[in-house]
Amino acid sequence: MGGDVSSAALLTSRSRDVAARIDHGFDLLLPVPDDARARLYEAMRHAAIGGGKRLRPLLVEATCDLFNIARESALRVGLAVECIHVYSLIHDDLPAMDDDDMRRGKPTVHKAFDEASAILAGDCLHDVAFEILADEQTHADPFVRIDLVRALALASGPAGMAGGQMMDLEAEKSRFDLATVTRLQNLKTGALIAFCVEAAAIMARIPVEARTSLHGYARDIGLAFQIADDLLDVEGDADLAGKALGKDAAAGKETFVSLLGVDRARAQAHMLVDQAKAHLHGYGAEADLLRAIADYIIERDR
Repeated sequence: MGGDVSSAALLTSRSRDVAARIDHGFDLLLPVPDDARARLYEAMRHAAIGGGKRLRPLLVEATCDLFNIARESALRVGLAVECIHVYSLIHDDLPAMDDDDMRRGKPTVHKAFDEASAILAGDCLHDVAFEILADEQTHADPFVRIDLVRALALASGPAGMAGGQMMDLEAEKSRFDLATVTRLQNLKTGALIAFCVEAAAIMARIPVEARTSLHGYARDIGLAFQIADDLLDVEGDADLAGKALGKDAAAGKETFVSLLGVDRARAQAHMLVDQAKAHLHGYGAEADLLRAIADYIIERDR
């Protein structure tokens, strides 16, 4: 870790706790019915339970720490955003997209089941995300709930993650410059990360004009996360990553590493992490987990 021992210990402890509670949440959300839908639920559980960094739910909880948001509300929002993330991975792995065989150290859903089941599993996880946010268990205020629904819809749709994924497909047949790659990643990866931070401010009813520092933090760690991913794609260990590496170069896609080189890309990631932590200068110890997450993003091995 780039931070001190206590920061590393805090991150390890909280990330394990969040991962366990997310898995338990999915277990409760997705009981396998005793009817013809069983295979669909099994496919959803295969993708959603076990493995993964659970970075997005952790980010939700870390930002909720700033505003003393109830842990149950933070967990439910974390589950919703993880539903969107997992659905996107299922669809991204399909033959029509990236055509991957492994994800999180196990066969992708279309390999473990079949393509039709994978498509439906992704569709249903997308729907479950909004079902969670719309439930009064997530927040007592219906205006807060609708703001959460709207924010996640924007982050996951054509002006967010899905739009970035479309740009990523186009990257295989176009030459993108640095500005275009940055925009692509701000949508594909950064939009959901930004939602995780924004969600806590929505639940705390923080005025939009008072969220500038949080927006800056989210933007910077989102880009740093993607640069770290690009570095792992070049230098990482496929066994640790739990998925195939080197596919961007094989597909001829421009990345931060291909455009900047390894050394400049790594320096840029470190600069972004420093900037992200600087955005938190107005907070005290309650932001320690957010600072630890920023350090982790560029020092992870998967």
